[in-house]
Amino acid sequence: MNNQIADITERLKAVSDTPRLDARFLIDDASCEEELESFIKRRLNGEPVAKIIGHKGFWKKEFKTTKDTLDPRPDSETLIDAILKTFPDKNAPYKILDIGTGTGCLLLSLLDEYPSAIGVGIDVSEKALSVAKENALTYKNVSFINRDFTTPSWTDNLGSFDIIVSNPPYIPTEDLKNLSKETLCDPILALDGGKDGLNPYRIFSKTLLPLCHKDTYIFFEIGQGQETDVQNLMSKNFTFKQAFKDLSGITRILCFSV
Repeated sequence: MNNQIADITERLKAVSDTPRLDARFLIDDASCEEELESFIKRRLNGEPVAKIIGHKGFWKKEFKTTKDTLDPRPDSETLIDAILKTFPDKNAPYKILDIGTGTGCLLLSLLDEYPSAIGVGIDVSEKALSVAKENALTYKNVSFINRDFTTPSWTDNLGSFDIIVSNPPYIPTEDLKNLSKETLCDPILALDGGKDGLNPYRIFSKTLLPLCHKDTYIFFEIGQGQETDVQNLMSKNFTFKQAFKDLSGITRILCFSV
């Protein structure tokens, strides 16, 4: 086994910053040598490990992921940390909305931390929602709805929420061509934030009020260097509360209230 790991690690060094870890994941998930070799070739072609083996760890659990969903990323765990610090009562019956839920990893991780909460996840992609529903099979306190937040009526009949979260697409369209082959294995719909990467936040600044009550808090993941622009967009209807940095020291989460 050690020789096999060493051999595969050496082969993956050209495409991975974590070749030994990748090798272990591929070996553990392959059912036979033929499948393992197929996995290795896919990884050498730039496909991320999560897309190859079909799952990825996030927060405290493994989540199914496919070509139709954004792979869970460690930076996004900053959002869970931020909410736990802002809402320390884990027994409260919060109502939580996740906009662009994808795999459901953010929403389901929050429901694990707040077992009395109720969660609603929305996404424009039916295929992504199908993955989220699979990840949520053991949860009775969550529902998923097909909604496109770029349409005028997307907030209809959703009610109000205590906590609203979103990791929207925030990469400027022009920058997509510079992304790694690995990143581009995620759906473009989950990456492209429009010309300046800020389109989702423009929409949220104008449309989120019907989903809020006086004590609602909103948490966004943002791209590097977007904090001032997002704060300015949201300032018309919301109050900036706090920024949270990821493990690299980059401002990753912004929190707002009504």
